[in-house]
Amino acid sequence: METSAGTSLSVSSYSGYSLHARVPEDGINLILSQPGLSCSRVTRLSPTAVWAIPTPGTELPPRDRPLRLLLEGQGATVGPLRGETLWSDPRRQNAPIGIQLVDVTREQGQQILALLDTAARQGCAWPAVSPLPIEESLVEPERIRSILKSVCVMQHQGTLRQLGRTLRVSLEYFDVESSRLHWRREDPEAEWGAAPYDIEVVGYNSAYRMRVPALEMKGERMVTPLPRRLWQVRHRWQRRVPAPTGLRARFHHPLWGELGACEREAVDLSFSGLCLHSPAEDLVFPGLLLQSIEVCGEDGEPIFLRGEVRYVSDKGPDGQRVCGIQTTPCSPLDEARWVELVSRALCPTTRGGEQYLEPLWELLVDSGYFNLAGKTAEHFEEQRAHFLALSRRAASLPRLFCQTVWPSERGVEATLSSVRPYRHGWLVHQLAKRPGKPTTPHVSGQILRDIHVRTLEHSQADPDFRWLVAYVESNVPLMERVHLAYARAHADSGEALVMPVRLMEVSCEELSGQPSDGLHISQARTEEKALLAEHIAQHRPACYVDALDFSRERLELNEVTRAWNAAGLERERHILVARRDNVPLAAIVMELGPLGTNLFRLLDSARLFPLAPEGREAYVALLDEARRWYVSRHRSAFVLVREDEDDSYAAAARLRDEPGARPCLWLIAARLMPELLEHVSEATVGRLPSEHRNV
Repeated sequence: METSAGTSLSVSSYSGYSLHARVPEDGINLILSQPGLSCSRVTRLSPTAVWAIPTPGTELPPRDRPLRLLLEGQGATVGPLRGETLWSDPRRQNAPIGIQLVDVTREQGQQILALLDTAARQGCAWPAVSPLPIEESLVEPERIRSILKSVCVMQHQGTLRQLGRTLRVSLEYFDVESSRLHWRREDPEAEWGAAPYDIEVVGYNSAYRMRVPALEMKGERMVTPLPRRLWQVRHRWQRRVPAPTGLRARFHHPLWGELGACEREAVDLSFSGLCLHSPAEDLVFPGLLLQSIEVCGEDGEPIFLRGEVRYVSDKGPDGQRVCGIQTTPCSPLDEARWVELVSRALCPTTRGGEQYLEPLWELLVDSGYFNLAGKTAEHFEEQRAHFLALSRRAASLPRLFCQTVWPSERGVEATLSSVRPYRHGWLVHQLAKRPGKPTTPHVSGQILRDIHVRTLEHSQADPDFRWLVAYVESNVPLMERVHLAYARAHADSGEALVMPVRLMEVSCEELSGQPSDGLHISQARTEEKALLAEHIAQHRPACYVDALDFSRERLELNEVTRAWNAAGLERERHILVARRDNVPLAAIVMELGPLGTNLFRLLDSARLFPLAPEGREAYVALLDEARRWYVSRHRSAFVLVREDEDDSYAAAARLRDEPGARPCLWLIAARLMPELLEHVSEATVGRLPSEHRNV
């Protein structure tokens, strides 16, 4: 048994089931014995709490007095139970009363859950799990209109939430001229209740929450104005797959320890969840918090997770029930092991690169990867030790790195990596594939598809993920087919970008030799950083600003730097400004990353921005000063990401790139990930076998 204090740590505030009886006989009633016998209709119930709507004239119990109560319904009575008033408001008509149940025994818990099972089978009880966590606030009116128009046209379901109850609704009509929304109850017998409400509606790949402060009726519909703000909230968007054979999870019930250790077979899993076989005697219910779930990985090492039960199914054809649990690893080590376990289940043909260090380097040599941009393998030899050392650590830092390989009897067939150099952006890079075919059985196109899927899905495990970033060569047919065509199709939405750039190699040993011409160059001042951020916001798309951390708040990469430094790795951004007569003319933004992260030095990169009409006059001097800064960081070269078409300063600054190269900056919003993964699966399909080509 648990005290009320212990109970509050064992369940979420939205535990149990929301009750919606079609007729009074199907409902569950709360009977209080003090201050006088009263009966109230239960609207939400779990073994730890009950919410009810008091009948008119009911005298509410004092909040500081222990309560004795009964639950009655479905031909059964549970109790007497003890409780404490959680919430009540005698000033509001039809306001619910919330009661925390205290010292509920295992037998009483079984009886309560049996009542709820019966109600669920009758369609009168729905899981009342906690609201989805807020991800982003949306205030742009056209964006809000677009989202709600889509919800209305697609007839997506919604949930109206009040204290102590939920109600299923749908957006039946959107009056565009008056900017008003008409909502319909899915259960016509249900009451709307008293405002305020929260309404959550499901879009294509996210859910959205809006606040309804007051009730306005038009016939049977509730009418609300177009909200000034929508909160985008997380929706399940990660692929689930069957759990590895024999995978089991062990946990203890947080309310009734006498149940002992429960060890259950895993049904399926994703980066954020786990589904288990769970017989009725486990006494689990939506909202139950499992503080420690032990899962054994393939190597036998335990992985510890925290979880919240999100649903419990009816018995299936095989007589089994399952419960779905939203999970979070307990520690960074647990996170690394969990990500590896789930990644193998999602893409069983792939592995992390840390197990194939020398074969991975051999792949980069044999595939011709080092010959890109006119280089040779010898050119990269100085980075080899750094690359192998970082690859060895990558799997233990899943919030920063993903390195995917497709192994075979020939070594490593292909590789693709990603790294998180920005607050919300993952850089996808270093794609290489060995020529020829392995003898390992595989479907045509499977190798490229598998390494893309594992690498891209890895970013979905990061709760802060908002953008995929890449520098894609537009002259390569595979890049055009897999990456660029999809991004161009979504560019008008603002959730994708294909932006031509030039990646210019800058040797730190080759100063321009040009005079500074009265320029003064030093670290950017506070007001100059604000000016730079304003210039970038005016001249670059919003997705560019957000993905590459060019907003004023994130301009200096402070949070990113702390995360990398905590892992013992260098990452920083430094801004220099050139001035004449104390007037800022131009800025160069320089970034630094660990050696070996990207072999073409994409994390050691710089960008130039004019701050005045004559700003380009300062570019050569700024590049010379950047050379000195990179030398102070023990770098021999860096990459200038050129975003202009002005070649007037290239020769003087001694810039070089590969003739004929046509790289593009490629951005894709996280919201598009499920659709992108489907596109990648289709775009990487190879040619059909010859016997089917004429079918």
